[in-house]
Amino acid sequence: MTTFDPMTFDPKTIFEAYRSAFAPGLKAQQESLKAIDRVGRYQYAVAGDYLEWTLAQAKASFAAQTPADLVSKQIELATALSEKLRARVQEFVNLATDAQSSFTQVLSEATSKVAEISTKKAA
Repeated sequence: MTTFDPMTFDPKTIFEAYRSAFAPGLKAQQESLKAIDRVGRYQYAVAGDYLEWTLAQAKASFAAQTPADLVSKQIELATALSEKLRARVQEFVNLATDAQSSFTQVLSEATSKVAEISTKKAA
């Protein structure tokens, strides 16, 4: 029967092995949370744009003297909203591109680390 030898048990080595094994997963999780935070802020900004547009529509409805004034103001507000949304779409494209590049970097780091460890073990 094998007995436990406390001299060969090194908690530091075990901790370092677990830390290096889970580091890619932790990094991916951090990048995911950053992306989720950015998407949440983006959605909040888009909702704010719609809220401002809705309030401006309501003010225009009450302030219009004639139907022609109302229509012209609504066209003006719709044009302004479309410009804001066009800018938001570009912002979203940048957000998605940044998230994709950061995840690609995390995956390439993880695969290179695995390849490095496997070549060390093979040698």
